[in-house]
Amino acid sequence: MTTERRAPLDRKRVADTALALLNETGLDGLTLRAIARELDVKAPALYWHFKDKQALLDEMATEMYRRMVAGTALDPADTWQERLRKANLGLRAALLAYRDGARVFSGSRFTGTDHAHQMEDTLRLLTGAGFGLGQAVRAASTAYSYTIGYVIEEQGVQPLPDERRAGYDIDERARLLAEFPLSARAGAEIFTDYGDHFEQGLEIVIAGIAATYGVF
Repeated sequence: MTTERRAPLDRKRVADTALALLNETGLDGLTLRAIARELDVKAPALYWHFKDKQALLDEMATEMYRRMVAGTALDPADTWQERLRKANLGLRAALLAYRDGARVFSGSRFTGTDHAHQMEDTLRLLTGAGFGLGQAVRAASTAYSYTIGYVIEEQGVQPLPDERRAGYDIDERARLLAEFPLSARAGAEIFTDYGDHFEQGLEIVIAGIAATYGVF
């Protein structure tokens, strides 16, 4: 008879287990039953902590955010451009750590107020640079939405950085689109070098924000 005691089942343990499983199953295969099996409990036990899968996704997204910002300090000397650049480069890196990470994060509701510290600091920096509050919100949310959308598309092709879905062979695509030469050549711009292309797009977003609101 073993005397080893299992860690108590709580929201964090369930979310941690779900995030660990995510890379194996993907979002569509992540079920409460699979999580319960991994935790060696019956599935109904999870409903004490989460009323449904969306509630669990909310907690997973919150835990992803906590891990993303853990140990990172905001630099008060940042310009608003530097802050948006750092925040979204960091967000992309965090999302890419999990299969379907962007899909989990997108549309989820944070379960605590951890995010408010960074949000408040960023909005203070933007408004201090000359943005109105509404403009600051739209600037930050536009860059954020760009990042989420970009990574959803990126992970649709590469679920994990070292894994590529079948059907995205650039040469084969070019052959099929031979009568559309620009579209054929565009494949190398769309489906390769995701890191460089993300950064280029982010610079376009930041430059557009500056030009739109006249804050440089």
